[in-house]
Amino acid sequence: MSRCCWCAGSGTMLLFFLCWASFRWTIVAAEFAEEVGSCHNLRLGQYLCHDPKIDEVTQEPQNCQDATAWVECLPAPNVTCRLSNGTQFHFSGEEVGFNRSIPCRNVSGYSYKVAVALSLFLGWLGADRFYLGYPALGVLKFCTVGFCGIGTLVDFILIAMQMVGPSDGSDYIVDYYGARLSRLAVTEHTYKKPHLAQ
Repeated sequence: MSRCCWCAGSGTMLLFFLCWASFRWTIVAAEFAEEVGSCHNLRLGQYLCHDPKIDEVTQEPQNCQDATAWVECLPAPNVTCRLSNGTQFHFSGEEVGFNRSIPCRNVSGYSYKVAVALSLFLGWLGADRFYLGYPALGVLKFCTVGFCGIGTLVDFILIAMQMVGPSDGSDYIVDYYGARLSRLAVTEHTYKKPHLAQ
């Protein structure tokens, strides 16, 4: 607590915030130290997961299989968990407590940047469709000079919005921290808020 007062007295907001965050982390960990349970039931803020190791070629986590990758998570200091064999383990914040799954994408070598560049500059020749694995459409665009320009414009928009992807059904290679598109869809699993009758 005195450490927080020292930070607040220094006059800088950044130091105050860092001190407050450090103090808050200690409070959360101390509150949870009373509880004993499985490490898989920890609440947000009571553990820290490492960033996955990214493959330089695919820009996806290195251990990505079946659209799932696993990362190591460290419980906060002073957290006690009950292990699967019934023993209790007290964490200091340095030990791996559990692994957590994160989603990843199936990629097979088609770059989003290359597809957009081909569509923009050589789309009228059908180069974008040849690159993505649609040779019939590529020949048709080549013979009609991009459907007189209209097909070139439509394909550029569809590829830029990631509506048209590689023919093998895989996703584009996009930088891991880059501009990825997430499609939203309404399915039978989508929660719909009930309307109140008036």
